[in-house]
Amino acid sequence: PTIAGPAKEDICYATTNRQEAVKAMAPDCDAILVVGAPNSSNSRRLVEFGARAGCAYAQLVQRATDIDWRALDGIATLGVTAGASAPEVLIDEVVDAFRARYDVTVKPVVTAEEHVEFKVPRALREPA
Repeated sequence: PTIAGPAKEDICYATTNRQEAVKAMAPDCDAILVVGAPNSSNSRRLVEFGARAGCAYAQLVQRATDIDWRALDGIATLGVTAGASAPEVLIDEVVDAFRARYDVTVKPVVTAEEHVEFKVPRALREPA
């Protein structure tokens, strides 16, 4: 009973930035797809953020083959985001799947600029 949860500031910057972007784009989207794994809490949370922010349909997909095309029939504006650990190649795969079916215009939603760099560990930088 005395356990205290982490403060909101403990959410990583990438997750926080994605949540803000989803909140910004959701009211203008007919649907939102979140690229991420079903066991990723930040990806599942992005789906919740989209729904709470006014998007009628928000869905988690791991990759393009998971897209429920019938559920997206008739939409005009789709938002695509991804969990913090989703590889860029899977995001590109989802966008490319839409390009193969529709005339797509990509409009980035930027709510924060990320300039964080992580150095490769010395053991991986130096030759053996």
